[in-house]
Amino acid sequence: MRGLLTIVCLLGLYACGSSDSPPGPLAQHFDEMYIAAIPLDQKQAVVQTQQAWNVARMENANAEAQVKESDSQLHQASNDQKATRLAMDSAASNTKSAQASNDMNRINEATKSEATAKDVGKAADARVKYLQTYHSYLKHYLRYTQENMYYREAEFEAAKAQLAKTNNIAPKGVTYDSFPKQQESRKSRTDSAKAKAESAKASVSSQRDNWLHIQEQADKENGHASVFWDPMAPKVQPTT
Repeated sequence: MRGLLTIVCLLGLYACGSSDSPPGPLAQHFDEMYIAAIPLDQKQAVVQTQQAWNVARMENANAEAQVKESDSQLHQASNDQKATRLAMDSAASNTKSAQASNDMNRINEATKSEATAKDVGKAADARVKYLQTYHSYLKHYLRYTQENMYYREAEFEAAKAQLAKTNNIAPKGVTYDSFPKQQESRKSRTDSAKAKAESAKASVSSQRDNWLHIQEQADKENGHASVFWDPMAPKVQPTT
């Protein structure tokens, strides 16, 4: 019976959806027509929260673009990784052929080329791991911008409602207490999403450092510096 109850509870939680489900539209909105006649000098909080909401929406759009770009770059890095596997196989085959020839110059050259191919492959593996971790972080960051977008909208709705309440405007069917509650609920979700995004970003930094170290060694053996997409690289400041 206890086991059956546990299964039923788990199924119930699954059916209802977890608390970590994506954010949905706000339940409470305050029609601006009710505060249209109020002088503009009383609407500073409304204007400020509306501006913050607009910024949050732009941040969300930018995050969506970053996720798409990251997905494309990760796909390219995976293709590059496959190419290094072919190069490693070719180098190993060349080494075997050189050993059969008993030509020491040829053997030494082939052995060196094989070692370089292996290190280039290791660098490709590290780069894919870095970009995978970065892509995962971006998904957390995107989720944060989604939550923040709705939180800022909830702030805006609460500011409008508070202004109306202060001016003794009482539209039918409007419950003023619901607006600050909605705002607080959205803030809690946003804070949680932000913490997860920041934690995920810390993992990206360590993976980037590991890739750069391995890539530097591979570049030295290869005889030239590689140029790869590095989304966490410091931004170059324009010269004046």
